[in-house]
Amino acid sequence: MEQELIDKFDSLEKKLDSVFRSVEKTRKYFQWTLIITAVMVVLPLIGLLFAIPSYLSTLSSLGAGI
Repeated sequence: MEQELIDKFDSLEKKLDSVFRSVEKTRKYFQWTLIITAVMVVLPLIGLLFAIPSYLSTLSSLGAGI
């Protein structure tokens, strides 16, 4: 009886370890997805902070020449 419990606990421990490894892989996948998404959104916004004023100044200088 006691040996059966020990075997069950060993089996459950192995299953728990495999679930933990799977969860850690999933967590890392989601973490990198979040980082890449943030970079793909933030970098264009930073670029627009520089591009829009430059575009507006070019546009206004074209209008002043008319």
